[in-house]
Amino acid sequence: MTKIERYKLVIEWFKKNMPLAETELAYENSFQLLVAVILSAQCTDKRVNLVTPKLFERFPEALSLGVASPDEVFTYIRSISYPNNKAKHLVGMAKMLISDFNGLVPDSIEDLIKLPGVGRKTANVILSVVYDQPAMAVDTHVFRVSARIGLTTGAKTPLQTELQLVKNIPNNLLSIAHHWLILHGRYICLARKPKCISCGLQSFCKFGLRSKF
Repeated sequence: MTKIERYKLVIEWFKKNMPLAETELAYENSFQLLVAVILSAQCTDKRVNLVTPKLFERFPEALSLGVASPDEVFTYIRSISYPNNKAKHLVGMAKMLISDFNGLVPDSIEDLIKLPGVGRKTANVILSVVYDQPAMAVDTHVFRVSARIGLTTGAKTPLQTELQLVKNIPNNLLSIAHHWLILHGRYICLARKPKCISCGLQSFCKFGLRSKF
C-alpha cells in the first residue's frame, strides 16, 4: 500500500465515521480558547473544563487577567498540571495581548508564538479552530497516531510530523483532521494499550496490521 492510498483510506474512514469532530475544550471566544489550550498542556481537557468556568467568570477578558497577580490566578488553576508556571504564563500572555495586540488574539503563527505559554502546537490550534486556517496542531496524540497508522515516517519531532501531515492532507480538511487524530488517540489508539481489535482503521494501519489480538 502506498502512502497516498493509506491517506485516502484513512481520510475516507474518518469522514464517514467522525464527520463532526471538534475540540472537547469548553470556550465561548478566542481568548477563552487560548487560555484553555495553554492550560491543557500535559493535562486532560476534562480537568481543564472543570477549572475554566470560575476562571473565566473572574477573568472574562485579557484586561482583567493582565492586571491580576500570578498568585491569584494560581488559586483558580491549582488542580491543573504545573499551575505555578501556567499562572505566570497566563498573566504574561494577557499583558502582551493588551500591550501589543489591542487585547485581541492574533491570527498569525508568528505573533501567537510570541505570547508567553504559547508554542507552535497551541498557535496552530488557535489558527485552526478560531480562524479556520489550514493548520495542523501536533500534540502527543497526533504524533503517536500518525506514526502508528503510517501517515508519517521517520518523524522525530512534532514539527516533522506537522510538515508531513500538511503535505498530504488537503487544506480544507486539515482543521478537522487534527481533531480526528486527537480523538482517535484519546479513545482508541491509546499510548500503552491501543484498542486495535475495535479500530476501524486496523485493516490499513501499519501498526494494526502487525498486531495480534
